[in-house]
Amino acid sequence: MKALAGLQRCDNRITEIQSRRVEGPLKIQMLEEGLNLIENQLRDELARLQSCKEERRKIEQDIEDFENKINKSNIKLSNIKSNKEYSAVLKEISDLKGERSVLEDRVIELMEEIEALEESLVASKEEKARQEERVRNDKGEILRELKALEEELENLEMERAQFTKNIDQDLLRMYDLLRLRKGGIAVSPVIQGVCQRCHMNIPPQVFNNLIRGDELMNCPNCKRIIYWGGDQRFQDIAEKEQ
Repeated sequence: MKALAGLQRCDNRITEIQSRRVEGPLKIQMLEEGLNLIENQLRDELARLQSCKEERRKIEQDIEDFENKINKSNIKLSNIKSNKEYSAVLKEISDLKGERSVLEDRVIELMEEIEALEESLVASKEEKARQEERVRNDKGEILRELKALEEELENLEMERAQFTKNIDQDLLRMYDLLRLRKGGIAVSPVIQGVCQRCHMNIPPQVFNNLIRGDELMNCPNCKRIIYWGGDQRFQDIAEKEQ
């Protein structure tokens, strides 16, 4: 029975390690995805900044072109004799100034956006550096943990093999079947008359027989193999479980 309880402890820990082996790469993936999000944001901000600067340069060139046209119209204005032509040129100058004003307003908007983007870029670069450091540190810790788990798993597999050698093959088949049907737990201690897996009370006579330890017994409720948790022979197994 002690070998059977020890085998259950090994299998519990093996299952836990196998689960954590899956979690490790997922944690690394989440860390890297977080870094990718920051890098994508940084790229988007850089692209938008470049676009704003290019648009600003183009508009400033357009403003300069409008300024030249206004100057030419002013020169033309001084040489006009007809009131009709004079009015037409004045309207032309007014229209040009109106279009120039719209462009100047747009330049101001772009300057404000460029300033905000440059400030955001500084913050994004700092966040990227912090995230890169977190990824390096956390990834290194996870990889070290995975290596330790692999080593522990190897030791547990050898320990498990030793337990199976000391268990009757028919009993081992029963154990494996119970594990399959009972969510991986085939063996349970009974403490103060309660099965620690189904949490149901064991009938007093059954519990008394269990304490004597004369025969292999199953929980009347969940059908798992049970042993008395107060038996000193099983204390080392309980301590390892904890």
